[in-house]
Amino acid sequence: MDDYWKEVENITRSGEGAGRGEGGGEGEVQDEEQQKIPEEGEQEEAWLTEAGLARLFDDSLAVDQDQEEDNAVFLSTLTRTQAAAVERRVTSLQQTLLRRRNRQHVPDVRDIFRPPEKVILIRLYLLFLFCPHVSTETETELNVEVAFSEQALTYRDNHQRLKVITSSNSPDDKLPNFKLLRDKTGQTRIGDLSRLDMKKVRRLVLVESTALFDTAGIDLKAHKAVKVKTKESGLFGVPLATLLDQDQRRAPGTKVPFILQRLINHIEKDGLDTEGLLRIPGAATRVKSLCQELESSFYNGVFPWQQLKQHDAASLLKLFIRELPHPLLTVEYLNAFIAVNKLPTKKQQLQALNLLVLLLPEANRDTLKALVEFFQRVIDHQAKNKMTLNNVSVVMAPNIFMFKGFRSKVTEQQEFSMATSTANIVRLLIRYQNLLWTIPKFIVNQVRQQNMESQRKQNKERAVRKLLKKMTTDKPSDKAVPEVGSSQGFIRVQAPQFSKVSMMVQLTEELQAERCLDEETYMKDLIQLNPTAEWVIKAVQR
Repeated sequence: MDDYWKEVENITRSGEGAGRGEGGGEGEVQDEEQQKIPEEGEQEEAWLTEAGLARLFDDSLAVDQDQEEDNAVFLSTLTRTQAAAVERRVTSLQQTLLRRRNRQHVPDVRDIFRPPEKVILIRLYLLFLFCPHVSTETETELNVEVAFSEQALTYRDNHQRLKVITSSNSPDDKLPNFKLLRDKTGQTRIGDLSRLDMKKVRRLVLVESTALFDTAGIDLKAHKAVKVKTKESGLFGVPLATLLDQDQRRAPGTKVPFILQRLINHIEKDGLDTEGLLRIPGAATRVKSLCQELESSFYNGVFPWQQLKQHDAASLLKLFIRELPHPLLTVEYLNAFIAVNKLPTKKQQLQALNLLVLLLPEANRDTLKALVEFFQRVIDHQAKNKMTLNNVSVVMAPNIFMFKGFRSKVTEQQEFSMATSTANIVRLLIRYQNLLWTIPKFIVNQVRQQNMESQRKQNKERAVRKLLKKMTTDKPSDKAVPEVGSSQGFIRVQAPQFSKVSMMVQLTEELQAERCLDEETYMKDLIQLNPTAEWVIKAVQR
């Protein structure tokens, strides 16, 4: 871990001021979030609110009928471990609220999960429909059809006394070569789903990730946000959302800040073979001067990129990451990322990281993806630059996990312990990046259950309206059009950009999907799973 402590020393020596206030942008200072330990009950309340379940602890909240039914559908799709995670937080919060009111009675949480006129006996319902089965996959295979927390529960019950000790000093090839268990319905990646479905994914992932840590007996202490001051414009020390806002005004659809893209492109153009890339720092005074020059001339297009040395560019890239006023992995989930190391197996660690990546805000997730992809390209040139997976992970860990003011809040012993654990997290993020930006199939199935329930409701309302219209007009109905998926072996496809707005397509055994659907998706198998689906063909610019 010598490189880790050398990097910490370089960060300290750089003064952490190259980008903030010393030659930074001229934007006014504004408030931004930072860490604070929450008071009793606040963490549970925030968690339930984020999961869209505030009504479980506060009946006074105004919720329309659709929202009430949506929550009922959401709860009915939870697995046993997911429901237990919700119940645990409701119980804790209710007990806290009762203590505040000096009451002695402890409520029965089962009553909370029994809405009037909609009897949802969660435990009994889940016992029959969502009981976990013992998986027979090998250690290197990832089963994404059964909830991770359910798999962890099975593991815990069968391996109560087993513990796995991890070390970031182990050779790169000692990490398991995980692969997804695939089927003909394909794999769903981030970006394949609509924003509405992604909101549903996030609610489920929040509950599932908490259930996974609960199963391992890990109590996550999420930090509460407080205000710190940041700049409203510039490049360094500016919130990601602000950076993307100013970049999107120049190029709509931008997902990763221009400055980070430009630094990565510069290094990849001529510097991937540079020995000690990312490890050997540029001269501190020169990096500080370059930072000031970038602030004043980057958007004008007059910065002399041809004169920028590779080690200086790498130092600027690291400076950009650690100068973010809000940690790249966010205040809310930073401790959860660190706690991943406490999970008993590499498989569970990977599953937890998959869920945490899905929980990150879109800007943070896209920026993190750009970084780990860049780190992998650096590692691909290790024969010349001498930067292996372990080398890159150890050097980048303090830049990603040590945000402003962090070192003043931890003891020397805590910092030493975190050195190994944070390096291991970065190592896993890089090594398994192709798996981490996917949506587990069991989550997709839960979203599909919610959508199908909503669709059934809409169809019932549509049928009632049609009947009422027929009764009032007393006219013969038009020729019936087959419902989507009702014809065996056919699906209805929309193609608004083409000559036909809607058409029926016959399915064959060989027909496969492309684009938003995984390229290995077999359409006939998918339509059997989701018979009410509607398909849209979109032209994509390359």
